[in-house]
Parts: sequence; structure tokens; C-alpha cells
Amino acid sequence: MPTYSEMMKLFSFKSKNAVFRVVEKLIEAGLVAKDHLGRLLPSESFQDNIANVPMLGFVTAGFPAIVEEEMTDTVNLDDFLIKNKPLTYMLEVDGDSMIDAHIEKGDMILVEKANIAKDMQIVIAEVDGEFTMKYFRKEGNKVWLQPANKNYKPIYPTQSLNVVAVLKAVVRKY
Repeated sequence: MPTYSEMMKLFSFKSKNAVFRVVEKLIEAGLVAKDHLGRLLPSESFQDNIANVPMLGFVTAGFPAIVEEEMTDTVNLDDFLIKNKPLTYMLEVDGDSMIDAHIEKGDMILVEKANIAKDMQIVIAEVDGEFTMKYFRKEGNKVWLQPANKNYKPIYPTQSLNVVAVLKAVVRKY
């Protein structure tokens, strides 16, 4: 889980008190808990509720086909989506600069903390003191952030560009 300071930056809050109030609401809702050192953890009830989902087989995305529903297994979403749990967190997307990458406002994204990225990875980055999600681009010594929407221009840093996290998954509710 991110620290209060990290959440303050991620949520663009001006004080840790604002983060404290959000965390208290998450604790009241049973989504997070604190360990013996006061660090935030996903609550056990939250983990149990999302941990295992039945796997019923395959569905055709091409021509229609006969499908028999049969429970073949269960999928643990933590194991499926999260490789490094201590470095992984979720954010809600606000904006439309990544719509051509099929990431829309209101989607939840699962990201893993990182300070380096490969060319064309989708990242959360701090550029000139502000945070955004874009494609990380690198050619030689030149780095920039590329949106996935033709209505937005690439972002070339004037002072700094620091990768904060790399996108691992997108979750969308319909």
C-alpha cells in the first residue's frame, strides 16, 4: 500500500490530514486495515471477497459457437494480476488522453511502483512536478510522454520526468 506521503502526491492533496480522512473512511468501510506498526494493508475480508473467482471455460469472440458451461477451476485474482504485492496499488482514471489505448475515465488501473520503464510502456510519471498516465517514449537520450488520443500533444519535460509506476492491468465495470 502507498504511504500517506505517496497518497498525498497521487491524489494531489495539499496535506496529509486529507489523506488521513480518506484512509479512515477506507478503514470504516472495511477495505483496509493497519498492521501492528500502523502500516496500511488490504483487509482480510476485502482480500477474501476478491481472491477467488470461478473459471467456467472459454467464450468465442469470433463466430458464434456452442459452449458448455463447466467449472474448470478458480482463478485467484491476486495471483493472476499481482506479481509484487508490496509495490502494487490501484488508481482511478480521470481524463481521456489514453482512450485509444482503451483506458477511459472511471476505469481502475492496477500499477506497480517502478522508477524505470521500457519504450511504449504505459506509466504513471511525474513530469515537471505534475503526475499523469501516458506511454513512456525513449529514443536515444530523449524521453517524453505520449498520449493515446490525437487531441493531445506529447509531453516533453522542461525540468524532470520520473517514472513512478508501470501499468499492469485495467479494470472496467459495465
